Formats: sequence, C-alpha cells, structure tokens
Amino acid sequence: MVAAFRRQTLAGEMLVLQLAIVVVVLLAVAAVSLAQSEATFNRVEGRRVGALAEQLAANPLVRSQLAQPVPQEALAPLVNSTQTQSGVTSVTVADAGGRIVSSTNPTTIGDRLPRGEDAAEGRGWSGSLTLDGGRELVAQVPVLGATQENLGQHLGTVMIGEADPTVWQRLSGASSYLLAYLGIASGLGLVGSWLLARRVKRQTLGLEPREIAGLAEHREAMLYGIAEGVIALDPQHRLTLVNDMGRRLLDLPEDCVGRSLAELSIEGRLRDVLAGDRDGAAGRRDEVVVRHGRVLVMNRMTVTKDGRPLGSVTTLRDRTELARLEREIGSFRSSSELLRAQAHEFANQLHTISGLIQIGEQDEVVSYIRALNQRRQSLDVTLSRRVRDTAVAALLMAKSSLAAERKVSLRISDSTALDRLTPEDAADVATVVGNLVDNAVDAAAVAATGPEPHGAAVPDPAAREAWVEVELRQDASSVEIVVRDSGPGVAPELAREVFSHGFTTKAAQEGERGIGLALTRLVCERHGGEISVTNTPDGAMFTARMTVSHLTDAVAEGAPR
Repeated sequence: MVAAFRRQTLAGEMLVLQLAIVVVVLLAVAAVSLAQSEATFNRVEGRRVGALAEQLAANPLVRSQLAQPVPQEALAPLVNSTQTQSGVTSVTVADAGGRIVSSTNPTTIGDRLPRGEDAAEGRGWSGSLTLDGGRELVAQVPVLGATQENLGQHLGTVMIGEADPTVWQRLSGASSYLLAYLGIASGLGLVGSWLLARRVKRQTLGLEPREIAGLAEHREAMLYGIAEGVIALDPQHRLTLVNDMGRRLLDLPEDCVGRSLAELSIEGRLRDVLAGDRDGAAGRRDEVVVRHGRVLVMNRMTVTKDGRPLGSVTTLRDRTELARLEREIGSFRSSSELLRAQAHEFANQLHTISGLIQIGEQDEVVSYIRALNQRRQSLDVTLSRRVRDTAVAALLMAKSSLAAERKVSLRISDSTALDRLTPEDAADVATVVGNLVDNAVDAAAVAATGPEPHGAAVPDPAAREAWVEVELRQDASSVEIVVRDSGPGVAPELAREVFSHGFTTKAAQEGERGIGLALTRLVCERHGGEISVTNTPDGAMFTARMTVSHLTDAVAEGAPR
C-alpha cells in the first residue's frame, strides 16, 4: 500500500511524459490519415457514383418507363443488376414528382426521394445523406426525355449511394503500412523516452525533483542567511553566484551575476585574490584586502570535479569593525606591555644596585641611581616639551620602554612639535604612530640581530645599532607623522602596493599581522590624508599625513583628558 503511494521518480515522470507525447503524436497522425482517407473517398467514390448515376439516367429503359403515367416493374431488374455489377450500396429511381418508383430497398418505394439542402429541382447533386440510419455518399442525376414528344422534359431522378466507410475501414484503407508505421513510431518513442530519462537522471546526479528543490532551498537559506560574503566564479572569471553580503562588501551592482571581473572594474589585489593569480591565493590561507574603506579577509578555494576545474568560491569577512576593536584593545595591551617592560627594567636595575651594595660600592650606587634618574628625566622633558598631547606622549613613552627591551633605541626628532589634540584625533594619531613604531621596531630588531650576508665582513658594532626615529610635525589643520628605522627597508615591488594590499613584509609569513598597515591607511584616509613608504640609505621611512583639530592652550588646560 505504501509503495502504491510512493512518489514517482524523475526518470519515471520523464518516461510517462514522453509516452504521452508519443500517444498524442500517434493520435494526430491517425486523425490526419482519417481526414486524408475521407477526402480520397469523397473524391474517388463521388466521381464513380456520379458516373453510374449518369449512365443509369441515360438508359432508354429508364426513360421509357418514367415517361409512362405508371412505371412498370421492369425497372426493378435494372436497378438490382446495377447494384450488383457496381457494388454500390443503394440504387433509387424516382419520378418527376419525387416519389420513389424503384429501389434496391423495396421498403422505400412510394416515399419521397430525400434531397440535399442545396439541391435544386431538376438538377444534378452530390453529397452525403442519411439513408436507412446510415450515412451514404450519393449522386442524384435528373432523367430527361429523348423523344420528340418529351425532348428535354424532366421525367424523374436517379440516385446512387455508397455507404461511408467506418473509422477502422478508413485506417486500414489509408495505407497498407500505416499500422507498421505506427508500431515503429511507438517503439522509437519508447526507446527515446527511456534514453532521455536516463540522460536527465545522470545530469541531475541521480537526484529527484523534490531533492533538487530541497537543495536549492537549503542553498538559498545558507548563502543569504550567513554573515559572510560568498562569491563564485567560473573558469573564465565570470560571477556565477554572489550573496547579498558579498555584493555589499564589494559594492557590486544588482546585475553583477554573469559579468566578468573586468566588466565590474575589479582590478589590483582584489582581482588577484578572486582569480587566484597571487601566490597562495588559491590555497586555504586568508588574504587581507582593502576595498572602499573596508578591511576584508578573503579565502579562496578552487572547485574541481573529476579533475575538471569548475571555478572557485571565495568567502569574505569584514574585519573593519574588528580592527577598530583591536585598536581599542591595543591601548590596554600597550599599557600591560609597558608595565611588564618597566618591571623587567626595574628588576635589572635593582639587581645592579643590590650587587653594588653587596660588594661595598656605595658611591657607585649613588652615581648609578643619579644616571638613571637623569636619563628618565631627559626623556620625560623631551617628550613633554615637544609632544604636548598627553595621549601620544604616553604612547611614545610606552613604546620607548618596549623598544629598549628589544635593544632598539627610540628617538624623538629635534623637529618634533605636536600640540594638544581633541580626544578623537588623539586616539587616531596614537593608532597611526603605534602601528608604524611597532613595525619599525620589529624591522630594526631583525636587522640588528639577523645574520650577515655570506662572505660579508663583520660590521662595526656602532653600525649595527638598532634605532627608530619618530618625527611629528603639525600645522594649522594637519599632522605629519614620519617614522624612520634602521631596518632592511621595503622591497621595491611592495613599496607602492603594501598599503592597498594590507600587508607588510611580515605578513607574507604571518598572514594576519598585515592588518596593522591596512588599519593605518584607513585611519589616514578617514582624516583626508594619506600614507606612503620610501627607502633611505639607513632603512625605511613611513610618512603619514592627517587632517586634525588641535586644542588651544586655554581650552586645553580645562579639557578633560
């Protein structure tokens, strides 16, 4: 019982549909054959019964008998012999008044001769009439007088009829090979339907329509319900699928599906990642891309089936807000790092003082403490005199301790001059300075501790000193941040693209670390500025420019910090 109500498979539905089409075609062929058979019957048999009726109407016996007031029985043998010899269905003779005087059906003698609706009195006519409950094709021919007494006079009418064949008779008479043709057509239709059903089954991977509909519904729910962007490309780099989030993140038009990357004006690193033209872009590693003020993390996977490439699928995640949160968390991280570095530095200093006391060098203890105090006061005085914004000054103080822990000297340029800024601008300037100083310290530390090229002479220790120099310049409406380092510099092929690509030389090995420069560029652009990098004889020099609002001295003294 359950099997009886089981849903029909796709192959079964296709087979039934094709069989229905074959049946309809066969019925149409049969109808055409019937129509052709009927037309042939009316044409051929109409001529034959008409000729027989004309021949009988011209018979002298018929004329002589109809010329008498009461026709004799001599017409009956002639009527029957005409039917027997010609094989027609009926032969009827009527007088001038239309009364039947002789017929192959004796029961009609004395009745009125049936006439067609458009038949004229005394004129010939042919067509179909209902006689004795059956349809017949008849021909009616008038009998005219031929003697001098009745020359041309209408003496009566001769009617000869042939019964219409049945449907089966017409089909069998249409063509002796009609049944064979219909059988061959039915067989070909069955075989073609079965082959088509198998092909459709293979193309749908054996899935039934309800399963395909379910997959489509699940795909729509998955693609348009997730918070990540999804973009699919074919091997020719044309978009075959994109969800709403992907279209929003890349600012694509509504009709982007079916268009190529070139038609959508997608160039540069974004195109390289989507098309897999960059090293590692076709793998599982995340790539950082900056697009219209957003920091995007993209992961591209190539899709293949049976060794044949079908295209690629790329997922996109918006890291802009996360980068902002990382910046806020970074301030707390910097504070903790500062405390850790200072604790480490103070521990070393205490160990030194303890050792001097143990060996009895009290005077050296006093001199050592005085030197430490002077160095700290010198840095504090320099920062407080040249950098009047406390947030930026505190950041540089923290970075100085961290750099010293890595054996890197953090310098403040003599040309540095920065006034108090609004809290919002101060936070953004601190973000740019912090990211640039971190990158510079890393580069300088690596260059100072890394191995020398093979065969090169060991350099002078002074030449290997690791240092980072920060210069802050401010005018009425903008701030310029310059960070120089003693590192190896930036590779020429990356110097022009490092910010738009969102990675540094470290990002090539560590992936996600490149978010710092991308965030730096976004902050500068949000303030109507820009950032660039050049190589100097000593190392790399990053230059950032930002439009900011600074506080006057009077306002600054009362502004909450």
